[in-house]
Amino acid sequence: MGIFNFYNVRKPRQYDHKPIYYDPRKEALEKRIHKVKMELGVEETDYEQYKEAIRGSFVEGTTHLKKSKDKGDDIQTRVYKNMRLILALTILGVIFWYFFLK
Repeated sequence: MGIFNFYNVRKPRQYDHKPIYYDPRKEALEKRIHKVKMELGVEETDYEQYKEAIRGSFVEGTTHLKKSKDKGDDIQTRVYKNMRLILALTILGVIFWYFFLK
């Protein structure tokens, strides 16, 4: 059954969490209180600075992603390179089959 359904593969379901109790006024109030505490020096950690420091650190921490980012490669070029590799391996497999297994 799975062989016949090779070309019509379903996409996995996406996780879409919607909070039941969400109060935008409460969230805005908490942000203002946090900002005032930072200005008064009562609270010494600012989590917004951590978010900015974390963003992009995964790409900078891995050598292969950093190299591809420096070259300017994006998803389309990586997909194109992968398709070329698959095509080359298929051609080599057919040649191997023709000469050695036939």
